[in-house]
Amino acid sequence: MERVETSNSGMPVVGMVGGGQLARMTAQAAVALGQTLRVLAAADTDPAARVTPDVVLGNPDDGAALRELATGCSAVTFDHEGVPQEVLAPLAEAGIPLRPPPSALVHAQDKLVMRRRLAGMGLPVPAFAEVTGPADVTAFGDAHGWPVVLKATRGGYDGRGVWFLKEAGDDPAALVTELLAAGTPLLVESAVPMVRELAASVARSPYGQAAAWPVVETLQVDGQCARVTAPAPGLSDDAAGHVQELALRIAAELRVIGLMTVELFETADGGVVVNELAMRPHNSGHWTIEGSVTSQFEQHLRAVLDYPLGATAPVAPVAVMANVLGASAEPAMTMDERLHHCFARFPDAKVHLYAKDGRPARKIGHVTVLGSSQEAVRERAELAATWLATATWADGWSAHTGGTTDDPREDS
Repeated sequence: MERVETSNSGMPVVGMVGGGQLARMTAQAAVALGQTLRVLAAADTDPAARVTPDVVLGNPDDGAALRELATGCSAVTFDHEGVPQEVLAPLAEAGIPLRPPPSALVHAQDKLVMRRRLAGMGLPVPAFAEVTGPADVTAFGDAHGWPVVLKATRGGYDGRGVWFLKEAGDDPAALVTELLAAGTPLLVESAVPMVRELAASVARSPYGQAAAWPVVETLQVDGQCARVTAPAPGLSDDAAGHVQELALRIAAELRVIGLMTVELFETADGGVVVNELAMRPHNSGHWTIEGSVTSQFEQHLRAVLDYPLGATAPVAPVAVMANVLGASAEPAMTMDERLHHCFARFPDAKVHLYAKDGRPARKIGHVTVLGSSQEAVRERAELAATWLATATWADGWSAHTGGTTDDPREDS
């Protein structure tokens, strides 16, 4: 095991780039372990900056701010992928323990790099090509079939940076020209005819120990995660084991340190196709706070500090996490009042609020419910999350999202 530096209390200090809700929940896990999480936040009002006393204010592309963050830290990690490689490189060369290392993180930052690497490993990915001009998109669609998906290779998340072109008549010339002129690197790939989306989260330490949680089903609404069900309903043990082995292999071959989540499409024949990688705690793993022996946030700290990893077994047959999304109109009832009513109706619901303003569709919190009946647990989690967002006892996500929970690819 690697030796770690410690704070004056004798316990480690971990630096995390980013001050969002992922850093906020990581800080809460650090408190339980007697550690300190130092965050690089853009403002002292960021969610994580509100709960940890050790805050460095600065931007993730500011090398000086990152060096200030790293000074005295046992490890430096991330709550987002937005740190440029050219900023990370000199820090790594100076011996700062970046976890995951830049050589691994680039596969979560750049979709084209990721696609090429996973394809080279023989793993299932969509057909893809780099886009240097409109003709590349048209040629790809004609060769591989329509619809196609145009993606920004860097920076897109929660449905942003993704454009679906359903047929050859959707002339991409104006869109591609505009994006490339704005400096947005692009790739095009085949639209996968999926039946649902899955996610597999794993952790890996510098020592090489690895652990995997149960594979979960994710529901995407307007391109962002709305609900997670653990374990994924109807997924056979063999299929789940295959997905876990795939995720563990990626983590090992890329030499990931810390958390990694593999987002996948399940196809009608029972196969899977890799969609995205994330190398940090992930929305699809929030259920582990109450639903697993070891939460993803504690595990991430264990992994980046090279502690022995914790058990990942679920503590209930079913766990459902539903995101609380900012409503289109701010409810007249305060959040505190909404909490009172939520707990009165659902005393078993576990609520996490992120101290974020409730802009429409913004993730401002989540609710987790545990139980034995998938349908009952899902209903309770969705009703509680919808109530906290809108102050109405709407019928789950279909009411909260305007009557649809369809992925746009399913219309193609």
